[in-house]
Amino acid sequence: MSLERRIGWVPDEYNTMSPGELAQRVAYAKRALGSRLTILGHHYQRDEIIRYADYRGDSLELSRRAATTDSEYIVFCGVNFMAETAAVLCSPDQTVMQPVAEALCPMAEMASRRQAEATWEALSAVWDDPIIPITYQNSTAELKAFVGEKGGAVCTSSNARALFEWAFGQGGRILFLPDEHLGVNTALDMGLPEAALGVWDPLHPPDPATLAGCRVVVWKGFCWVHTGFAVESVAQARAQYPDALVIVHPECPRPVVAASDLSGSTARIIQVVEEAPTGATIVVGTECHLVERLDKEHPDKRVIPLSLRACGSMALTQLKHLAYILDGLVAGETRNVVTVPDEVARWARLALDKMLQIG
Repeated sequence: MSLERRIGWVPDEYNTMSPGELAQRVAYAKRALGSRLTILGHHYQRDEIIRYADYRGDSLELSRRAATTDSEYIVFCGVNFMAETAAVLCSPDQTVMQPVAEALCPMAEMASRRQAEATWEALSAVWDDPIIPITYQNSTAELKAFVGEKGGAVCTSSNARALFEWAFGQGGRILFLPDEHLGVNTALDMGLPEAALGVWDPLHPPDPATLAGCRVVVWKGFCWVHTGFAVESVAQARAQYPDALVIVHPECPRPVVAASDLSGSTARIIQVVEEAPTGATIVVGTECHLVERLDKEHPDKRVIPLSLRACGSMALTQLKHLAYILDGLVAGETRNVVTVPDEVARWARLALDKMLQIG
């Protein structure tokens, strides 16, 4: 089997079906399965997927939905760490599936448990205060489990500040993984001086002694989509749309955030667009599928991408993959099931529960 066939493989019949045929299959399966099925769709998914999602949202919202739904089957249209989170939060009698098993988040793959353990040991040698690890939701279940074991928490871009405040309230210092930019933006927006921040590069680890005075050490990881936005693009947007509001995601580098009017999570970006007055122009720095959808759903406003940046992993999921999964359920077969080992799930859940409680 070629690499092309392994990634997002479906039987040949699904590759030859028309969009209309695929849509009929998905619609029929949803009717047949009824409340036994919940489809979760991340905002960065294609429109052809989002239209069939029972709930769409960012990582925090979909985590809440996964934790509270009582459906027998949960089909998570997103990337693997999200489906893993659903599998951790759901009950043992629920089954989580991911339409494209190979849809991984590159950022999540930038930090392993082994690397985090080594960093923990290194910082323990120079920090007397407790180390509170916080991992961004965009991380593997193994890393979440490590954080849970160490008394830390998971966060999303919606509640990163609240989790930082919680950690500081424990009298500790923060090791933040795996997104450097969200960690830096959160800390600086809270008023921490740059001197209080350090960066841990797992490929070229620094001398821990150079980080002894830091209150926050952030992992050198990043999102391929959001690091692609540039300050020059913000300047061009302001020149082209002088009255526009520019809002970007906090996964963007600090100079881009500083040059914009606002930064915020996916949920915050949507809220800003919804609350903007008729005739407003909003320039948005995040994944383009969401930006284009916001523009379609708010015809009384102009919603413009800061630049066209798409998440290739999110785009892997197509209607044929969703149809294949749902056809299997109608036939009594589960496909692309996502599971997390019990011990990993137990510790990861502790860290996720803190996120849901504080968030």
